[in-house]
Amino acid sequence: MNRIISPKNSQKIMKTIFWASGIFTVFLLIMVIGYILVNGLPVINLNFIFGQPIDNGAAGGILPFIISTIYVTFVALVVATPLGVGGAVYLAEYAGENALVKAIRFGSEILASIPSIVFGLFGFAFFVVYLDFGFSVLSGGLTLALMAMPTILRTAEVAIESVPKSYSEGSMALGASKWQTIYQVILPAAVPGIITGIILGMARAVEETAAILYTVGAAIQAPVSVFDPGQPLPLHLYTLATEGISMPFAYGTAAVLVVLILIITIVTNALVDRYTKKMMGR
Repeated sequence: MNRIISPKNSQKIMKTIFWASGIFTVFLLIMVIGYILVNGLPVINLNFIFGQPIDNGAAGGILPFIISTIYVTFVALVVATPLGVGGAVYLAEYAGENALVKAIRFGSEILASIPSIVFGLFGFAFFVVYLDFGFSVLSGGLTLALMAMPTILRTAEVAIESVPKSYSEGSMALGASKWQTIYQVILPAAVPGIITGIILGMARAVEETAAILYTVGAAIQAPVSVFDPGQPLPLHLYTLATEGISMPFAYGTAAVLVVLILIITIVTNALVDRYTKKMMGR
């Protein structure tokens, strides 16, 4: 059979396409982040980061909003991480393949694709109204936990399943129980993948606006307890931009949010790489 394109040329073409796709993706990332930083960094100073807001954020600082962001994200991760990792362990190590497992996986995929505004309305109806938590950090954190949990569950399940079977077989052969094998062999080997899922879930929790719009409230004071209202950075950014309060401060808030996510991601990846090298004996 005559070939229109030789295998060697097709290899070069596809390699060029893949390289171009990667470069274009990096270019878009640099363009978006660069635009935010160029417009936001001139606003950022010590008073902006550590000061108290004035006139609903038109002046002053954003410290209460940073505290609210960290608080809500922490609550979300404390709830979502054990549930997601625990569900992943069950699906990968105990459940096998049956109708229930298929239903759980299907449900987690559906949850991961539901728009955030739907989570916000559910959080308002269930946590704020029905459970009477009110507009609070707890309501917002639980809502974000529901959003982050499917990502953590699916990523952790894939990480656990990618651990070679020889690890568990060797552990069981030495007399370890099923749980001892999971806790001391499989989970430590799957930590890098699990951490990746937690980062993805945390990033979604940090950046969400619609889900917390109806659950956290809009207080300009820093929350003290989980039952206090707050105003995380994405919600504060949305308020500044949509109500025309101060576009320079909106860009400054966006720059702080971007830098915060970058720092968390870089530090976490560095720790994961260090852990991986330690596990490999390097």
